[in-house]
Amino acid sequence: MTVQGVIPEADGNESNDENSDSPSYRHHKKKIIVANFLPLHAQKNLESGNWCFSFDDDSLLLQMKDGFSSDTDVFYVGSLKVDVDTSEQEEVAQKLLDEFNCVPTFLSSDLQKKFYHGFCKQYLWPLFHYMLPICPDYGFRFDRLLWRAYVSANKVFADKIMEVINPEEDYVWIHDYHLMVLPTFLRRRFHRVKLGFFLHSPFPSSEIYRTLPVRNEILKALLNADLIGFHTFDYARHFLSCCSRMLGLDYESKRGYIGLEYFGRTIYVKILHVGIHMGRLESALNHPSSSIKVKEIREQFKGKKVIVGVDDMDIFKGISLKLLAMEQLLKVHPELQGKLVLVQIVNPARSTGKDVQDAKLETYTITKRINETYGVPGYEPVILIDRPVPLHEKTAYYALAECCIVNAVRDGMNLMPYKYTICRQGTPKMDEAMELASVCPRTSMLVISEFIGCSPSLSGAIRVNPWDIDAVADALHDAITMSDVEKQLRHEKHYRYICSHDVAYWAHSFMQDLERACRDHYSKRCWGIGFGLSVRILSLSPNFRKLSVDRIVDAYKRTSRRAIFLDYDGTVVPHHALIKKPSRDVIYVLRELCGDTNNTTFIVSGRGKVSLGEWLAPCENLGIAAEHGYYLRWTKKSEWETSTVAADFEWKRITEPVMKLYTEATDGSYIEKKETALVWHYQDAAPGFGSCQAKELLDHLESVLANEPVVVKRGYNIVEVKPQGVTKGLVAEKVLSTMISDGKLPDFVLCVGDDRSDEDMFESISQATYGSSLPIAPEIFACTVGQKPSKARYYLDDEEDVLALLKGLAAASK
Repeated sequence: MTVQGVIPEADGNESNDENSDSPSYRHHKKKIIVANFLPLHAQKNLESGNWCFSFDDDSLLLQMKDGFSSDTDVFYVGSLKVDVDTSEQEEVAQKLLDEFNCVPTFLSSDLQKKFYHGFCKQYLWPLFHYMLPICPDYGFRFDRLLWRAYVSANKVFADKIMEVINPEEDYVWIHDYHLMVLPTFLRRRFHRVKLGFFLHSPFPSSEIYRTLPVRNEILKALLNADLIGFHTFDYARHFLSCCSRMLGLDYESKRGYIGLEYFGRTIYVKILHVGIHMGRLESALNHPSSSIKVKEIREQFKGKKVIVGVDDMDIFKGISLKLLAMEQLLKVHPELQGKLVLVQIVNPARSTGKDVQDAKLETYTITKRINETYGVPGYEPVILIDRPVPLHEKTAYYALAECCIVNAVRDGMNLMPYKYTICRQGTPKMDEAMELASVCPRTSMLVISEFIGCSPSLSGAIRVNPWDIDAVADALHDAITMSDVEKQLRHEKHYRYICSHDVAYWAHSFMQDLERACRDHYSKRCWGIGFGLSVRILSLSPNFRKLSVDRIVDAYKRTSRRAIFLDYDGTVVPHHALIKKPSRDVIYVLRELCGDTNNTTFIVSGRGKVSLGEWLAPCENLGIAAEHGYYLRWTKKSEWETSTVAADFEWKRITEPVMKLYTEATDGSYIEKKETALVWHYQDAAPGFGSCQAKELLDHLESVLANEPVVVKRGYNIVEVKPQGVTKGLVAEKVLSTMISDGKLPDFVLCVGDDRSDEDMFESISQATYGSSLPIAPEIFACTVGQKPSKARYYLDDEEDVLALLKGLAAASK
């Protein structure tokens, strides 16, 4: 662990939030938007040699500004889409910073090729779209050199952010899978940086993601952000499942916000899809070229119904499956021949490779076959437009088409259905060009794949499985033959939703949640832990600190009447140990502690009295509280005392059948029967499934046992049912009260535990009721095992730290 507030860089430089020097823009509160490419057009005049730059109005990064307040400074960090000679880079960078608030990351051509076209597009992107490189024909295999290029490129982005960031004030928002390890570099330099990340692609299921050799590095890097955003709940669920199965992290919903506890920090997960820029689309609709184009298209397809599709040329967009569905539709419904046209616009491919060439060849082959089979002179059923198409031309096709189809087999958000719906609503100028009355009812129909991000939000669309060609053909037929009244109702529903969830709404909502997630940054102390990409931040309350052995030993020596309470599993014996019997070292220190006549030492556990009595038999003066204190004895020679709680265990007849039901359904789980309790263990079950079943069992038991004198609690890999009024807190209270009444006034109290049941002890020993009856308040040390939210003021990392602490006290007793 590094010194508080100082997190060293790999190259030896040191920086922290207090002394980090960001000379530029230190007095401005900024939003720093980071993405692979800057929202700029760049062109070099070959004659003059001057560079010309302009904003790309179609860029999502630029449109996001509408969601921020007007006085917000927005800076962009990313790469240009053109190469800039090394000798010109400094001048270009200064020009972009001064005129556009843009900070360019100049990657060498070799690094750019390995980072973007190699690791991102040929490996990571297919994997996130559920395509495993099982053999060379189906994608690139993992290459450690490409991974290093990915990390190096992310480091360049981090260095550029350092040039403009004021870590005390600014918010950083990182976009997409190109920059997933960037949060680690930023958190390593500024441990309180306000950091959000949004993934614009799908996040695959854990079964797919776990095949990634650097899966843990990427997950841990993402967890260095404060807020992680996804388009849909499915994508977020897959991410949370990966965190659970690979890092052992549990998540919970806190007042509607999903949070992951990670080394004292809470990482929030946001589910909200991006929207479209309404003003930009309406401007395109009102463009004179759009009106001219729509008149041409009306004349071209006069008397025919138009279906439109707009997709990138890649293997996941399902273009060939869409064409096969169109072919099937014309085959099954010959009456549509000559009356139906599919206009398929193909955007340029974003990557290169054999898969793109194969997809293109297949698209052209099927199109040619359909047109030769069902076309006649002057009529082609499929119009393939394979060239860059400007927005005003696309809007003309959208406005005229009666149906829009998105048939991707796997996709991120895909805003094309949103744009189509808005264009079908039209504008006065577009209505004039299409010769529509302004009061004319608006209609639109959507056929969309169930595997794309916008599918859950468009409830009026016809959802299809793109692999089921017959079903897609039927859906297209239903869409074009549906009554106008129903088309109108579906359109109005979609239009209202799209208008209220535009890009400004998305950006504002994300930034609002990021501010909420970072609200407690300066109320905690932070340390950097780990090296390289395993760096993470330990964030703790100022009053929550690691228990120093030297400090507690000093207090131990100063005091003369001590009470010591120790949990068993997870405290003196590891949870993962197959043999639960204490080691010789544990027996030795317990004998030393309870052999000191000034000590009253207790093991307080949920385990049964028989096993505890047998395992701890060598410690004759050790007190044992078994089954959370239902049974208690002060020494080995004393009799077991039983709690005064009524010994009515009829509730077991209700509880056991329910637990058996879940045991049969959950492989690896089992029931532990105690005299006073029943415990369902699931540590050997599949991590995600066991946790899910535990939550369900908890709800089930709370429901059927609502009128019984019991409590149902969830602990570390267990669900336990026990009598009301039996807690570890009452054990501590009873022991301390007895010591006081016997005149053995305690001036030192130590309590160590790791589970939720131990929180009752921490709360009990910290109460002032004992102090009020004592001449001098005792020194109290409540200590949890592991860094996590707790009622204890101190923590120790693990069982080894606990043993080291007890050895220190045992040595002091000698």
